[in-house]
Amino acid sequence: MNTMFDTLLQLPLFQGLAREDLTSILGKVKLHFTKHKAGEIILEADSPCDRLMFILKGEVAASTSSADNSYSFTEHFQAPYLIEPQSMFGMNTAYVSTYVAHNEVHTVSINKAFVLSELFKYEIFRINYMNIISNRAQNLNSRFWEKNADSLEKRISCFVLSHVERPTGEKALKIKMEELAQIINDTRMGVSKALNNMQQKGVLELHRGEIIIPDAAKLL
Repeated sequence: MNTMFDTLLQLPLFQGLAREDLTSILGKVKLHFTKHKAGEIILEADSPCDRLMFILKGEVAASTSSADNSYSFTEHFQAPYLIEPQSMFGMNTAYVSTYVAHNEVHTVSINKAFVLSELFKYEIFRINYMNIISNRAQNLNSRFWEKNADSLEKRISCFVLSHVERPTGEKALKIKMEELAQIINDTRMGVSKALNNMQQKGVLELHRGEIIIPDAAKLL
């Protein structure tokens, strides 16, 4: 029980919550604990976001496709991690990405009804939730006002970074060279040369139809 308490208190929404408050919550709110095997789909894009789901152990791969399905971006997240808290409310209450277990993953989820009826009674929970949503909105907004890139390699880096939620963890961009060239307004040959230069610098790896970014922080 102590191990579960300690784990839950490390989760972003419960940080700062007193142990007695967490004990009270556990007595009222039903928690759903699940284990997922490597390769198992945990949540699918466009499915209703009717719960808060926390990754307690393991690593997940979150894949998001562009509106026209011309490319997709995959990002890896290590536990502890809260999946899309921003998708629970607003105009679109569906998950944006598909989440797949990279190795054995342990999750705990709380139904939206319990979040509204019980968890929002606690001020620290409300503050943590608002901080998570606000930080995400501020980070996204700041990207619109960044200085324009002055080189092709920088434009490629900016395109990749515009899709990143966390700089740490492996990223993968599945895209055709022609599509990437069109997006960043350059020629296919120019993009190919720039990507090969970036590969030589060790900031990315080129595969057939896919670009692997081992450490997105190197693109900054």
